[in-house]
Amino acid sequence: MDTPTNSNETCTAEAAGCAHEDARKSHHSNKTKATLTARLNRIEGQIRGVKGMIEKDVYCDDVLNQISAIQSALNGVGKLLLEGHMKSCVIDRIQSGDHEVIDELLVTVNKLMK
Repeated sequence: MDTPTNSNETCTAEAAGCAHEDARKSHHSNKTKATLTARLNRIEGQIRGVKGMIEKDVYCDDVLNQISAIQSALNGVGKLLLEGHMKSCVIDRIQSGDHEVIDELLVTVNKLMK
Protein backbone atom coordinates (compact mmCIF):
# COMPACT_ATOMS: atom_id res chain seq x y z
CA MET A 1 0.00 0.00 0.00
CA ASP A 2 1.32 3.45 -0.82
CA THR A 3 2.24 5.43 2.24
CA PRO A 4 2.88 9.15 2.48
CA THR A 5 6.54 10.01 1.99
CA ASN A 6 6.34 13.50 3.41
CA SER A 7 4.10 15.52 5.68
CA ASN A 8 2.39 17.25 2.73
CA GLU A 9 0.96 13.99 1.40
CA THR A 10 -2.25 12.57 2.74
CA CYS A 11 -3.80 9.14 2.41
CA THR A 12 -7.19 9.54 0.76
CA ALA A 13 -9.70 6.81 0.12
CA GLU A 14 -9.04 6.94 -3.59
CA ALA A 15 -5.26 6.90 -3.18
CA ALA A 16 -5.45 3.87 -0.89
CA GLY A 17 -7.61 1.98 -3.33
CA CYS A 18 -11.09 2.48 -1.96
CA ALA A 19 -14.00 4.22 -3.58
CA HIS A 20 -17.16 5.86 -2.36
CA GLU A 21 -19.48 3.28 -0.82
CA ASP A 22 -22.03 3.62 -3.64
CA ALA A 23 -19.45 2.76 -6.29
CA ARG A 24 -18.15 -0.35 -4.45
CA LYS A 25 -15.09 -0.35 -6.66
CA SER A 26 -11.46 0.18 -5.72
CA HIS A 27 -9.15 2.60 -7.45
CA HIS A 28 -5.63 1.53 -6.53
CA SER A 29 -2.64 3.62 -7.49
CA ASN A 30 -0.38 2.20 -10.18
CA LYS A 31 2.30 1.49 -7.56
CA THR A 32 -0.16 -0.45 -5.39
CA LYS A 33 -1.47 -2.39 -8.38
CA ALA A 34 2.09 -3.28 -9.36
CA THR A 35 2.91 -4.46 -5.84
CA LEU A 36 -0.24 -6.55 -5.53
CA THR A 37 0.11 -7.96 -9.04
CA ALA A 38 3.74 -8.95 -8.43
CA ARG A 39 2.80 -10.73 -5.22
CA LEU A 40 -0.12 -12.51 -6.88
CA ASN A 41 2.04 -13.53 -9.84
CA ARG A 42 4.55 -15.04 -7.42
CA ILE A 43 1.72 -16.90 -5.65
CA GLU A 44 0.38 -18.10 -8.99
CA GLY A 45 3.82 -19.50 -9.78
CA GLN A 46 3.96 -21.23 -6.41
CA ILE A 47 0.58 -22.85 -7.08
CA ARG A 48 1.78 -24.11 -10.47
CA GLY A 49 4.84 -25.46 -8.68
CA VAL A 50 2.69 -27.37 -6.19
CA LYS A 51 0.66 -28.82 -9.04
CA GLY A 52 3.90 -30.00 -10.65
CA MET A 53 5.08 -31.47 -7.35
CA ILE A 54 1.90 -33.50 -7.05
CA GLU A 55 2.19 -34.70 -10.66
CA LYS A 56 5.79 -35.80 -9.92
CA ASP A 57 4.79 -37.61 -6.72
CA VAL A 58 6.96 -35.37 -4.53
CA TYR A 59 6.97 -36.31 -0.84
CA CYS A 60 3.76 -35.07 0.84
CA ASP A 61 5.53 -33.11 3.57
CA ASP A 62 7.38 -31.06 0.95
CA VAL A 63 4.12 -30.29 -0.86
CA LEU A 64 2.44 -29.31 2.42
CA ASN A 65 5.30 -26.94 3.23
CA GLN A 66 4.80 -25.23 -0.13
CA ILE A 67 1.05 -24.98 0.50
CA SER A 68 1.79 -23.34 3.84
CA ALA A 69 4.04 -20.80 2.11
CA ILE A 70 1.27 -20.02 -0.40
CA GLN A 71 -1.27 -19.49 2.37
CA SER A 72 1.14 -17.16 4.15
CA ALA A 73 1.72 -15.18 0.96
CA LEU A 74 -2.04 -14.83 0.38
CA ASN A 75 -2.45 -13.65 3.95
CA GLY A 76 0.17 -11.00 3.25
CA VAL A 77 -1.81 -9.72 0.26
CA GLY A 78 -4.95 -9.65 2.39
CA LYS A 79 -3.18 -7.72 5.15
CA LEU A 80 -1.96 -5.11 2.67
CA LEU A 81 -5.46 -4.61 1.31
CA LEU A 82 -7.01 -4.54 4.79
CA GLU A 83 -4.49 -1.97 6.02
CA GLY A 84 -5.25 0.39 3.15
CA HIS A 85 -8.97 -0.15 3.54
CA MET A 86 -8.89 0.66 7.25
CA LYS A 87 -6.60 3.69 6.88
CA SER A 88 -8.74 5.26 4.21
CA CYS A 89 -12.15 3.85 3.35
CA VAL A 90 -13.20 2.98 6.88
CA ILE A 91 -11.95 6.25 8.35
CA ASP A 92 -13.57 8.30 5.57
CA ARG A 93 -16.91 6.56 5.99
CA ILE A 94 -16.88 6.96 9.78
CA GLN A 95 -16.00 10.64 9.43
CA SER A 96 -18.92 11.07 7.02
CA GLY A 97 -21.25 9.52 9.62
CA ASP A 98 -21.57 6.06 8.06
CA HIS A 99 -21.03 3.79 11.06
CA GLU A 100 -22.33 0.70 9.22
CA VAL A 101 -18.80 0.36 7.91
CA ILE A 102 -17.81 -1.04 11.33
CA ASP A 103 -20.14 -4.02 10.89
CA GLU A 104 -18.86 -4.50 7.34
CA LEU A 105 -15.28 -4.43 8.60
CA LEU A 106 -16.02 -6.95 11.36
CA VAL A 107 -17.49 -9.38 8.82
CA THR A 108 -14.41 -8.97 6.62
CA VAL A 109 -11.98 -9.47 9.51
CA ASN A 110 -13.86 -12.58 10.63
CA LYS A 111 -13.57 -14.01 7.11
CA LEU A 112 -9.84 -13.28 7.04
CA MET A 113 -9.34 -14.99 10.40
CA LYS A 114 -10.91 -18.31 9.34
